[in-house]
Amino acid sequence: MPAPSSTQDRLSIIIPIYNEAATVADVVQRVLRVDLPALEKEIILVDDGSRDKSGAIIDELQSQHAGEIRAYHSLINLGKGAAIRLGLFLATGNIILIQDADLELSPEEYPLLLSPILSGQSSVVYGSRFLKASNRVPWRSRLANAFLTGLTNLLFGGPLD
Repeated sequence: MPAPSSTQDRLSIIIPIYNEAATVADVVQRVLRVDLPALEKEIILVDDGSRDKSGAIIDELQSQHAGEIRAYHSLINLGKGAAIRLGLFLATGNIILIQDADLELSPEEYPLLLSPILSGQSSVVYGSRFLKASNRVPWRSRLANAFLTGLTNLLFGGPLD
């Protein structure tokens, strides 16, 4: 990706949501607080047929932050992949970020994650919940991830860590 143009880049943050009433308001507030002066921000909340109070919380967030947040509701649960695809279809930004609604990934890390894109060093950046020590990720998941990353690197000669 070439270095950003003189016009401001736009970041679309897609948040797929399914039964996340306990955390969705907090994650959205944290996303809103992230300071990204080089980027115009839009937040796309995709409710994937939640059966808890997520839908009502999403609607309230959208009404409180009109212009910054757009919300969409599916009548049935189609899965996270479908929610992300809908978010991608609706996104208007030239940079896309996907944020889980369960607070497993920290919005405060956006500047670090986006830095290689904004500096023109990379056109894609993948975050990983496995890079920092955390008790939230079971050891079996860490082991499986290490194996799959190593296998992918071996098969494709990639520099994934």
